[in-house]
Amino acid sequence: MGNVTWEHTDHMADAVVAVVAEMQRRLDALPADQEQLGDFLGTYLRTTLAVGKAVDGGLFEDAEWVARWDVAFAELYVDALDAHLSGGTPSRPWRLAFDAPAALPALRRVLLGINAHVNYDLPQALLAVISDHDFGDPALMARRRRDHERIDGVLANRVAAEDDELAARSARSLLDRVLQPLNRVASRRFLREARLKVWHNTEELQRARAAGPTAYDERLGELEVLSAARVADLLAPGQVLLRLAVAGFGVTLPPAR
Repeated sequence: MGNVTWEHTDHMADAVVAVVAEMQRRLDALPADQEQLGDFLGTYLRTTLAVGKAVDGGLFEDAEWVARWDVAFAELYVDALDAHLSGGTPSRPWRLAFDAPAALPALRRVLLGINAHVNYDLPQALLAVISDHDFGDPALMARRRRDHERIDGVLANRVAAEDDELAARSARSLLDRVLQPLNRVASRRFLREARLKVWHNTEELQRARAAGPTAYDERLGELEVLSAARVADLLAPGQVLLRLAVAGFGVTLPPAR
């Protein structure tokens, strides 16, 4: 796959630099029969760098917290990838993403990765850096949510560049090329929609965490099932990005029983 161009600034958190280096090492070392996994890995590596640069640029109210969140989030993916490559058993959404046919278009593979990482991993990453005590502080949680939403702008700014990357790696039909502007708008829309649902799911998981390990495991299991079920939508024929913009990409945990 080759190196992703990136630069270590003096300000970018050392932990972010370290996790980017770990992803680059895995990208370079992907076995020949697993090279297709580089579609999502490369996309995610560049996105992690973009968040790190936004931290440097003063975009967030609590840059130190965002850097810790960024690392916790990336580590969930790295752990899942390592489990897959070593013959282990990652979560079902990741198993479906990693085991997808190599002939699947790159866009579909990236969407499978986004599903596992955003719909399933992201609420867990947020809980890793927000304590139960923090959830009791409305002012703090408002700041956390604003910084969470600021990530949407970082992602939106990456859509065109990542679309160009995928276009360079996959043959596209005339219809796909004609629909490219709409597809980019659709991507921005469904990414924001999914992340709004992530915040809801994080709050649901936190209530379960406060109730004890059994309650938390049950709710996380529900989220795993919902995220795995989304795969059918991502693999259905047709203009997947436009469909997701209308029908939605995210999943929503129902109220606890």
